[in-house]
Amino acid sequence: MYDLVIIGGGPAGVAAGIYAARKKIKTVLVTDFFGGQSLVSNDVENWIGVKNASGLELAKMMEEHLRAQEDIEIMDGTLVSKIEKIADKKNQSFKVSVENGKVLEAKTILISLGSRRKKLNILGERELEGKGVSYCATCDAPLFKNKVVAVAGGGNSGLEAVTDLIPYASKIYLIHRSDALKGDPITQDKIRSNPKVEIILNAQMQEVFGETSVSGLKYKDKSGEIKEIKCEGVFVEIGSMPNNDLVKNIVKLNDWGEIVVDHKTQQTSEPGIWAAGDVTDVSYKQNNISMGDAVKAALNIHDYLKRTS
Repeated sequence: MYDLVIIGGGPAGVAAGIYAARKKIKTVLVTDFFGGQSLVSNDVENWIGVKNASGLELAKMMEEHLRAQEDIEIMDGTLVSKIEKIADKKNQSFKVSVENGKVLEAKTILISLGSRRKKLNILGERELEGKGVSYCATCDAPLFKNKVVAVAGGGNSGLEAVTDLIPYASKIYLIHRSDALKGDPITQDKIRSNPKVEIILNAQMQEVFGETSVSGLKYKDKSGEIKEIKCEGVFVEIGSMPNNDLVKNIVKLNDWGEIVVDHKTQQTSEPGIWAAGDVTDVSYKQNNISMGDAVKAALNIHDYLKRTS
């Protein structure tokens, strides 16, 4: 019987694992890989305490820091397939099945599975991801100083990406597939009034191209004509999907499928289950925030275990 099973090896999972180990909580961390969404980033500049590093370098640092802890078990290269409640004991516990056939029992669970960005699924997108194709303007805008970029998306995510890029990019194309933007009207007014921004509506993105990095994109206009834009960056800002499959029938979710948590403790609606990071209804999806929320969760789990033991 473990005190805690942490599911996920991104910034949230690793931070929780380090704090759980330091608190001598009997913990196992289960993850397919370390690093989270930033793993594919060529240059991360907003990780506090590290001036800049690639996503791969940060993933290695996180893993090394976690493995340096004495009191934690790590099951990497492994996916969790099922979570079940065990209600026939004094205090509720959980059964966690992993794909290698093992079954873990735990008093508490922390879900830190993050989210996955919605993708355009067009030619060149996957090949140029991290080479000019980005899914986080907040993270990567400074890398495109004095460059021409395009943003795909007309909702709040797309509009906020344009706002993040305005201080840096020399020119911003906002490309939206519908005939009207859907984001907040005040933000629409702000970007429309900026001379750097050109809005292209009724445009279906077809391809991102470039040899070793993005050099342009193609889109189909309302008439069906294929047009081309020269640019050095493409920001795909059409929303994200939280990785909630394991607990969607156990904990409360909001309308976007995010796990609803008490932001003071990171507890979910289900006693014994906590969540942290992009899988939750946190307002800002950022590595540093994910780590802080996970630390908060680990400390609250420690208090919970002391009360219920």
